[in-house]
Amino acid sequence: MLHGDRWLPPQRLVYADRSPLLAVGSNACPGQLRHKLAEFGLGSTPVPMVRATVTGLRVGVSAHVSRMGYVSASPVESPGEAVGLFVLWLDRRQLDVIDAGEGVPLPGGNFRRAWLPAPDVRVELADGVALPGVHAYVNRRGVLRGGTGAPRAHPGQRPLLAELLGACAELRELFGATPEEFSARARRDAGLCARGTRLFAERDWVTASGLERHL
Repeated sequence: MLHGDRWLPPQRLVYADRSPLLAVGSNACPGQLRHKLAEFGLGSTPVPMVRATVTGLRVGVSAHVSRMGYVSASPVESPGEAVGLFVLWLDRRQLDVIDAGEGVPLPGGNFRRAWLPAPDVRVELADGVALPGVHAYVNRRGVLRGGTGAPRAHPGQRPLLAELLGACAELRELFGATPEEFSARARRDAGLCARGTRLFAERDWVTASGLERHL
């Protein structure tokens, strides 16, 4: 249980009065989560964060450059594969805030919140209870693919940015030669981020996540 700047023991693993949201990427970071909520006066509201084994997807790479200075994570379909992720149990106000941070209400936003039902995606908690489904943010622009054409895995920001910059001279011209330069140039520069996002598509680096049918 995240409560302000404190970690408290969770009261239970399932909260029937809250919505389950799969945390993929920065939403699993307590500091980032608290920061997002604090911007709307909800920084001290409790957020249950429950570890789960999720089967049927893995963490891929969103096909857009974020104005926060990074290339964010996004879930991709991966039948039979199991990963450990957190489920956030959010009340209505908290869910609205996280939706806004992901651009869900905006017509041109990068993400849409989707309901991923079992058995397409199995979410099993530590006590063995399987949820009937879970919310997740699916990138409406698609995800980046690897060398085989399948969605690439997200290795973390620094190695990912190094790989992308090393593979594309045009990307280096826009964002510099190092992950640090990439982040510094991209941060809060909407035009540059949009150009980088278009470049992903122009280089034919973009593929479907496999989860679009749930949108």
